Amino acid sequence: MTDVQLIPAPRELDWSPPAPGYQSLDAETTIEARPGTGSVARWLRSTLGAATGFPLADGRDTDNRIVLAIDPELAPEGYRLVVDGAARTIEGGSAAGVFWGAQTFRQLLGPDAYRRAPVRPGRNWELPMVTIEDAPRFRWRGLMLDVSRHFVPKDGVLRHLDLLAAHKLNVFHFHLTDDQGWRVQIKRYPKLTEVGSWRARTKFGHRASPLWEEKPHGGFYTQDDIREIVAYAAERHISVVPEIDIPGHSQAAIAAYPELGNTDVIDTTSLTVWDNWGVSKNVLAPTDNTLRFYEGVFEELLELFPADAAPFSGFVHIGGDECAKDQWKQSPTAQARIEELGLADEDELQSWFIRHFDNWLSAHGRRLIGWDEILEGGLADGAAVSSWRGYQGGITAARAGHDVVMCPEQQVYLDHRQHAGEDEPVPIGYVRTLEDVYRFEPVPPQLTAAEARHVLGTQANVWTEVMEDHARVDYQTYPRLAAFAEVAWSALPAPAERDFADFERRMTAHYARLDALGVAYRPSAGPLPWQKRPGVLGRPLEGAPPNV
Repeated sequence: MTDVQLIPAPRELDWSPPAPGYQSLDAETTIEARPGTGSVARWLRSTLGAATGFPLADGRDTDNRIVLAIDPELAPEGYRLVVDGAARTIEGGSAAGVFWGAQTFRQLLGPDAYRRAPVRPGRNWELPMVTIEDAPRFRWRGLMLDVSRHFVPKDGVLRHLDLLAAHKLNVFHFHLTDDQGWRVQIKRYPKLTEVGSWRARTKFGHRASPLWEEKPHGGFYTQDDIREIVAYAAERHISVVPEIDIPGHSQAAIAAYPELGNTDVIDTTSLTVWDNWGVSKNVLAPTDNTLRFYEGVFEELLELFPADAAPFSGFVHIGGDECAKDQWKQSPTAQARIEELGLADEDELQSWFIRHFDNWLSAHGRRLIGWDEILEGGLADGAAVSSWRGYQGGITAARAGHDVVMCPEQQVYLDHRQHAGEDEPVPIGYVRTLEDVYRFEPVPPQLTAAEARHVLGTQANVWTEVMEDHARVDYQTYPRLAAFAEVAWSALPAPAERDFADFERRMTAHYARLDALGVAYRPSAGPLPWQKRPGVLGRPLEGAPPNV
C-alpha cells in the first residue's frame, strides 16, 4: 500500500478508513498492557521511548494509548494491528504474536523509530491508520551465526538478536565450537576455554590464500554471558539452539584435552587450535572416555539453555558433518570398536557416535538436530535434520518422518558472494543476489502435503571464516537477510511469480531502518571503498548453483 512499506510483507493490510489517513503519537501517549503482554510493553517502552523521548507510561483511562492484548482466536504467532480514529491496538494469539505486531508498529513509525535517542526532540510522530492481519508461514525462521571461526563478543550477539527480532526471525542457531575455537565456558573442563578459545594466528582469506593475520584471536562466553544471551533472546521470543560439533570439527577441544583425540595415530599433545580453514583430519576418538567427556559438556549446556525458554529451545545441535575418517581407518582403537559393535565400517562408527548422543539427549528431555550427514545410519524418531548440502537431505528426512530445517548452501549460505564483480570482498561460492534469496523456496516440490508438514521452516547460515569483524558479517548478511525473512514469514507465490520489484520498492524504506540501526549492509550499487578487500584470495564458483 502507498506509504506503508513493510518487511516482511503482511498477509492483509488495509487503510482504515479506506482513504489514507494518519494520527499522532505524542508525549501523552500511554501503553495499556493487558494480561500476558507485560514483556512486550517493556520492550516497546524501552525502544520507542528511547527513539521518541516519550515516557509511554502505563495508562488505561485515555483514548491516546496503545493497547496490547492476547486474543486466543488468532494463530499463536499471528497478530492483528489496528490504528484508526478510536484505537491503536496490537492483539496476538500469544505474547509472541503481540511482539511481532509491535515490530510492525515500530516499522509504521518510520526509520527514526530505530534510533537510540531522539533526533528531532519534541515532534509528534505520524502513524498511518491501517488494519493489518498477519501470521507467519513457517514456525522455524532462523539464522545460524558461526562465532567459532571469528568470535563475536557478547554485545555483538545481543545486537544480532535485536536484528533478528526486527525481521521477525525466531531461531538463533549458535555455532559455538569448531576446529578454530571453543566459545562456551564448561566449568568441569576449564581448558576448553583456557586453551581452546584462542589461536595464535589466523588465515586471512580463503585457505589457499598466502596471507596470515599474525596476532592471537579468541574469546569465549562465560556461563553468565550465555544465561544473559538466552534470557535476552527469550524476551524477544527467539529460541537459542546451541551447537557443539561432534565427532568432527573438534580440533580445538582436542588441543585442550589431547586424550579426546586418536592418540594411537598421532601425537595429539602437539596439536593447537587450528589457524586455517577447511576440514581438519583431527577428529574425536570413539572411546568411552570421549563419550563421558561430552556427556559432561552437555550436562552443563542443558542448564545454560533451558528447554522452556522459547518454543524451539529444547533442541541441541550436535553438528555431525564433515567428519574425516582417515585417523579412524588407521587407529587400532577405532577398528577394535568397529569390530566390538559389529559395524561395517567407519561411516557406521560415526552413526553409532551420533546415535549415542541422540539417545542421551532424548533421555534428558531434549531433541537432537544435526547436519544432514546424521541421516547416514538412521536416527531416533525425535531427531531433526538441518538440510545443508542441498534439498535432498531434507527430502530424505521428511519422507522418513523426521522434522527438517531447510538451509541449502546453494541458496541461503550468506557467506557466498552477492555479485560477480571483482570488488566483492573475499568472494566465496556461488553468486547469490538479493533477488536470488528472495526467490528461494524452502519446501521441495517433491514432497507430498503430509511429508511437507515435517518442514519446520528454514534458516540462513553465516559462516565466518573470511569475516574478520562485525562489519564483514553485516556486509554478507544484509540486506539479504531481509529477503530471507520475507521468504520465511510471508505467504509468497511460487518463486518465479514473486514480485521482486515491489520488494525492492519496500527495501527503500528498509535501507533507512538498517542505516538507523547502524548495519553495514552491502549497498545495491556495490561495496563502498572500505568494504572491499583487494588482493585477498577467495574461492568463487561460477554459474548457477546446482539444485540438488
